[in-house]
Amino acid sequence: MNEIFNPFNLIIIVIAIVIFLRLRNVLGRRTGNERPPYDPYSTKDAPGAPSNDDDSNVIQLPRKDAPESGGAKKWSYQDDPAEDAPVADTPLARALEQIRAADPSFDAAQFTEGASVAYEMIVTAFAKGDSKTLKNLLSAEVFEGFDQSISEREAEGRVMESEFVGIESIAIMDAELQGREARVTVKFVSELIQSVRDKDGEIVDGDADMVREVIDIWTFARDTKSRDPNWKLVATETAN
Repeated sequence: MNEIFNPFNLIIIVIAIVIFLRLRNVLGRRTGNERPPYDPYSTKDAPGAPSNDDDSNVIQLPRKDAPESGGAKKWSYQDDPAEDAPVADTPLARALEQIRAADPSFDAAQFTEGASVAYEMIVTAFAKGDSKTLKNLLSAEVFEGFDQSISEREAEGRVMESEFVGIESIAIMDAELQGREARVTVKFVSELIQSVRDKDGEIVDGDADMVREVIDIWTFARDTKSRDPNWKLVATETAN
């Protein structure tokens, strides 16, 4: 017992207590309110991280400042299908210039390239019954018609099989600026393989082995003063 109260041992004990108290003051104590450890793989609060509210399904038709694609389809104006630009004093050329004046980012060539992408997506989504994708690409009125057709097809137990072969040509047929709204009508000549099977798997429409030429005339619209750069399909017509 006397060894515990040895002066040398007492000095060591005092030094240990002092060191402990200093470390406690420097490191602090856990209170339960500490921040969790940093997770380098978490992007929830990272600057520039996409928000859950972002609608990633919205498809933007390319604008004038968009990078050019090497796979652009051949397109023309209805005024002169042999040329890539209309005669300056035609109604179509003047209408396109009005749209560009209202929206300097508008470019006809980039627009038609984007329209071809939207066309393929819409045709494919309709065949698959993908109403979610269609809703982001169509106006409310056009979507209602597409969605009704899908619902009727499903109610009858029918399934549409579609293979998009490609677009042969694209031509801007008409354009107009109505107040703030720009409208551009495009003629698509495409090749598709389409058929519809009933609930027993029998083909009731189309041909699963035949490539068919389809001519569609679609009108896209956009509010030129809106910050939303997206164009939506507002009218459809099949020419064949």
